[in-house]
Amino acid sequence: MKILVTGATGFVGAALLRRLSGDGADALRAAVRTGGVAVPGGVARVIVPDVGPDTRWQEALAGCDAVVHLAARVHVMRDRVADPLAEFRRINVLGTLNLARQAADAGVRRFVYVSSVKVNGETSAPGKAFRADDPPNPQGDYALSKLEAERGLRELVSTRAVVQAGAGMDVVIIRPPLVYGAGVQGNFLFLMRALARRLPLPLGAIHNRRSFVALDNLVDLLVLCIHHPLAANQIFLASDGLDLSTTELVRRLAHAMGKPAHLLPVPTGLLQLGARMVGQGAAAQRLCENLQLDISKTRDLLAWTPPVGVDEGLRSAAGHFQ
Repeated sequence: MKILVTGATGFVGAALLRRLSGDGADALRAAVRTGGVAVPGGVARVIVPDVGPDTRWQEALAGCDAVVHLAARVHVMRDRVADPLAEFRRINVLGTLNLARQAADAGVRRFVYVSSVKVNGETSAPGKAFRADDPPNPQGDYALSKLEAERGLRELVSTRAVVQAGAGMDVVIIRPPLVYGAGVQGNFLFLMRALARRLPLPLGAIHNRRSFVALDNLVDLLVLCIHHPLAANQIFLASDGLDLSTTELVRRLAHAMGKPAHLLPVPTGLLQLGARMVGQGAAAQRLCENLQLDISKTRDLLAWTPPVGVDEGLRSAAGHFQ
């Protein structure tokens, strides 16, 4: 099977290439922005400087059976573009649909699109985890662009299936929550740095429930969705299958790092109030609120079980960091 991976040098893309290469995939192509980036041996690099509505993908797609589309414009804390939503739509919506149309024209059979659980919403109600078939409730430009891309992809394959009598491309959509593992960046990296410096953190009294997904678990699901016949035209949620409070996550991460966790039991209401006063209300929401995913559809339809436990995933992240 010939597979094209976009976003191939990113956190998830690089891990996916390593896994596919190690599994002995017939032919792998990595879409990269420049020719100077490293890819696993035997992986062909295809330079694609931009993912947009006018990008030409013919060379990258020639002869491919499947595409895993990871390239995206991600959430930016301090966005400097004049119209962030327009830029999210240019890359995440128009760029994705442009690639998908050319993939279908090139004879690609399976298009795996990595979306985000933010399509479901930023927080889940207590005791009520998000399900794949719940009504979408995106908050913010990034989440909206991901939902619009999903809808465009499903409309594209539905229309072509009618025209081609079922002989066209199918699409698989995967919505992960926060992904952690070796090489993780962002807030997770900031947390590891704080623990490494043994800083006191006001996170000792947070009793929420949040879903996370280890990098190896997400990659395993992606590999399965490349070829599983029952994945066709489905939406799946991804997680480790074990929800944690923020307090428990920090304690487990500290243990994985071999560091003490100096956690101050600050009440969540006070923590959120203080965060809003310094312009960090959204960050406090992610720390304090619930975000649970029900992955029963993923488990049942695909017979998939996350192969890596939470503590093993945290040790992988900690080991790489250290």
